Amino acid sequence: MRPLAVLSFAAVVLVACANGSAGSSRATSLTIAFWPEGPGASQPRRTTLRCAPARGTHPRSALACRRLARGGVALLAPVPRDALCTEIYGGPQTARVVGKVAGKRVWASFSRTNGCHIARWDRLSPWLLPRGGVT
Repeated sequence: MRPLAVLSFAAVVLVACANGSAGSSRATSLTIAFWPEGPGASQPRRTTLRCAPARGTHPRSALACRRLARGGVALLAPVPRDALCTEIYGGPQTARVVGKVAGKRVWASFSRTNGCHIARWDRLSPWLLPRGGVT
């Protein structure tokens, strides 16, 4: 199972790299949509993040830019399909991050539907995503 997880992650990274053109900017520019009660229950709260210099409507833009510069698109990688996850519910919150990190296109969805997704969310909270949890 482990080799399959590594291959899945490598495929995501390669697709992200292939989507950026050779002459594209190395800039980070993201739109983050957050649904506190889940999709359909409310309108999303949207924030923007631009780096170099850090700016936008994101409340922690400087911290988010520093962490994204260190971790890159790997921070937004999906949970591997063959991951074994605890079946616990972390809350209705969902989020979507769309744009570019260091010039590489990203489109990532986040939820709190099981232990793997909660851990993935928590790695990005509170510096990129809002805190989540059962309400």
